Amino acid sequence: MDKKADIGLIGLAVMGQNLVLNMCDHGYTVAVFNRTVSKVDEFMNDAGKGFTNLLPSHSIEQFVGLLKSPRKVMLMVKAGEVVDQFIDLVAPHLEKGDIIIDGGNSHFPDSNRRTKALADKGILFVGSGVSGGEEGARNGPSIMPGGNAQAWPSVKPIFQAIAAKTDKGEPCCDWVGGTGSGHYVKMVHNGIEYGDMQLISEAYHLMKNYAGLSYEEMTAALKEWNKGELNSYLIEIAASVMAYKDTDGGPLLEKILDTAGQKGTGKWTAVDALDMGIPVTLIGEAVFARCLSALKDERVRASAVLGGGNRQKFTGDKAAFLKDLGEALLASKLVSYAQGYMLMREAAKEYGWELNYGGIALMWRGGCIIRSVFLDKIKAAYDKNPKLDNLLMDDWFKNVMLRAQDSWRRVIGAGVMAGVPLPAMSTALSFFDGYRTAQLPANMLQGLRDYFGAHTYERTDKPRGQVFHTNWTGTGGNVSSSTYNA
Repeated sequence: MDKKADIGLIGLAVMGQNLVLNMCDHGYTVAVFNRTVSKVDEFMNDAGKGFTNLLPSHSIEQFVGLLKSPRKVMLMVKAGEVVDQFIDLVAPHLEKGDIIIDGGNSHFPDSNRRTKALADKGILFVGSGVSGGEEGARNGPSIMPGGNAQAWPSVKPIFQAIAAKTDKGEPCCDWVGGTGSGHYVKMVHNGIEYGDMQLISEAYHLMKNYAGLSYEEMTAALKEWNKGELNSYLIEIAASVMAYKDTDGGPLLEKILDTAGQKGTGKWTAVDALDMGIPVTLIGEAVFARCLSALKDERVRASAVLGGGNRQKFTGDKAAFLKDLGEALLASKLVSYAQGYMLMREAAKEYGWELNYGGIALMWRGGCIIRSVFLDKIKAAYDKNPKLDNLLMDDWFKNVMLRAQDSWRRVIGAGVMAGVPLPAMSTALSFFDGYRTAQLPANMLQGLRDYFGAHTYERTDKPRGQVFHTNWTGTGGNVSSSTYNA
């Protein structure tokens, strides 16, 4: 009897190859296929050489024929139209109850659509976020599967075997929810990643351009932060990037052009937050900071005209400043995660998903780019209160924010006075102050809107939901505009 594969994977780029080898390491037999068929043989003769549980194929028909029932086909191809093209190629060869898994960086509305369209054909679709890059794919990524729940019992053993594990041995993979929820959680993960990297970059900017620290001093500061509450993968690798020497012995970071690229997932998070009406301000500022960085030539011209550069030089105690900066960085990071969870909570209401918020923190605890020690605190917060309004209302988060706020304000004040841009760190503080303010100046907004557009307002002395319009000038009449919520 011919050998059959437990799962098949299409797309032998870096992530696909490493996931395949990870599966093989865990005892699974894997069939592989690639659109450029020659890459199958290249893989088998290179990275896949010596693996007896790898089954190469050179056509879709041969590939599908190698799979055990229910067939499990994982796509690791470019997001968008290419995923649909491969679904159209594979689906005619599948039977009712077979499974298609999209492990790419797809936009969640596409996964919503694909789940429903394939269900109509009797095929089970899983849209799964996979985080951790090349190293994670090979040694244990964070995996965030959602879609058709009927597929989970068949996919679960493989995914949980190859996923990263926490210190307690728990797999950083669990079922997220229906339709596109897996890719939605991955989108929010990527948005938080944008925010984390921007915050670290702002801390670097302050240390170097304001406090005048050497690269050795900055590297030491990052390594010290990584021993405590800021312990995370991104802080760890930031220290490595900071310490890396170019061929001339100087810091390589000095020679990297200050224009940041992006693949769009941070933008997706910011746009969806606007659509949902959720103030995910930090991720939005992180996206705009990349956009501003791309205006390199214009910024150089502007600095000559507008006098760019620090307005004040640091004269204080470096150790005290670094302590304040670490606190400001931690508080800002907590705001970013709190905002991400606010967005997921609203999406769950919008799409009817039952998300396990503590479980999501566990999925991010290992393998992924935003893995950090305080994710355990997020899981504990939701384990204690699954209906928690906001992470900032949890005792641990509340105590950190209140403890850190004086340091936070000193750091941002110093940056403002020195002319050092801190878009993410300062918007995090503004959100914190706004969120805990019982009465915001939106009454003035509503007064202005009613004055020029008769948009109406509610009153503090009347029940919620009753709307009023004032004829502010005595000449505008009493007809009001229809109301709507952005």
